[in-house]
Amino acid sequence: MSDDPRFPRRQLLLGSALVLSGTAISPTVARAENEKTYRIGVISANIRGKSQPRNGHTWHFAQYLHPTVNIDVYCKLVDPGSAEFFRKYVRNPKFTFDQLPFADTKITHYYDSDPAVAAKFCEAFPGVQVAKSVDEMVDQVDAIWLGDASGYGEDHFDLVAPGLKKGLPTFCDKPIGETVAGTRKILEFAKQHKAPIMSSSLFRHEWGMEAALRKRDSGEFGSIQYVIAGVQSGYSDAGWMVYGQHPAWTVMTLMGPGVDAVSMYARENAAHAMVTYKDRMPAEIWFGRPNPKCEYCHTEVHFQKQKFEFTASIENDFWYGHHYEMFRMAATFREMVKTRREPIPHQEILEVTAIVHAAAKSRNEQSRLVKLTEVM
Repeated sequence: MSDDPRFPRRQLLLGSALVLSGTAISPTVARAENEKTYRIGVISANIRGKSQPRNGHTWHFAQYLHPTVNIDVYCKLVDPGSAEFFRKYVRNPKFTFDQLPFADTKITHYYDSDPAVAAKFCEAFPGVQVAKSVDEMVDQVDAIWLGDASGYGEDHFDLVAPGLKKGLPTFCDKPIGETVAGTRKILEFAKQHKAPIMSSSLFRHEWGMEAALRKRDSGEFGSIQYVIAGVQSGYSDAGWMVYGQHPAWTVMTLMGPGVDAVSMYARENAAHAMVTYKDRMPAEIWFGRPNPKCEYCHTEVHFQKQKFEFTASIENDFWYGHHYEMFRMAATFREMVKTRREPIPHQEILEVTAIVHAAAKSRNEQSRLVKLTEVM
């Protein structure tokens, strides 16, 4: 249990400390001898044809699936902020949520279009091999994780198709496809080959989001009247296509699929979008909305009897909350790998892409209300 006075409720989250062995943190969780270890192949997507040398969606997000890290090597390879984050939170044996490292997963292969970049990942995470190609990788793993920190998704189909064709459970980062047609192509290919697939934003896995969903599902506070999903980020047309996914996922997670239309207005470095339904109240997205203090995201859920607000933070600590949402996304993927049950309906994944594109179309056409059918 944590002795940090800032986090009085962490006993609900934290597990027992794990043992530090030299510079590599290793699991001490007991495993049955016949328990399967799932081999994970990690793919780093490109951004317009260029490699992402320190892809945060593989170096940060996927690493939960690997039992050991050479923390000294890792900290030499990444920026100082990431190094501090890993030492204080991500690989701190005090903050394991009583589950980390997972005892039944390991990353065995890492693919990047630049083999030298992949080799650096393998230095930081012992036991991982550089994959010469995706086709070679999929013959040697049980599941695929494709991470893309800031890309547009134009290369995602080509990168995940070999694994999907073999029926491998696959995480395909957002934006899953650069276009609505691209997203549909990936989802239909996965369905055709009976390959479980998952795609989502971290915002779906926040501590506060889990609390909001419990309130929604209990019915104690009445139905949701509307949602305001805010992101503290300067608006740009290009940035919206990538990072507009986050608040769109917030709306989708809370309100569900069945979106009818979207309108968006943008001025200077802020944008406001209205997401409408035929059968329920609308939701708002603010992109570039300042928070009382610097915080990447802020969500308001207005129930009939109560307003519930949350950010990514836990106990006013953003980085601890960020650690939690990354862990939860990896844990959700791991459960899909083990059970082959998809955690997120395809329609939700498709409509998130459509919301982003409908909003962009509205922005370019004097903020008119654009039906999702126009971009679907």
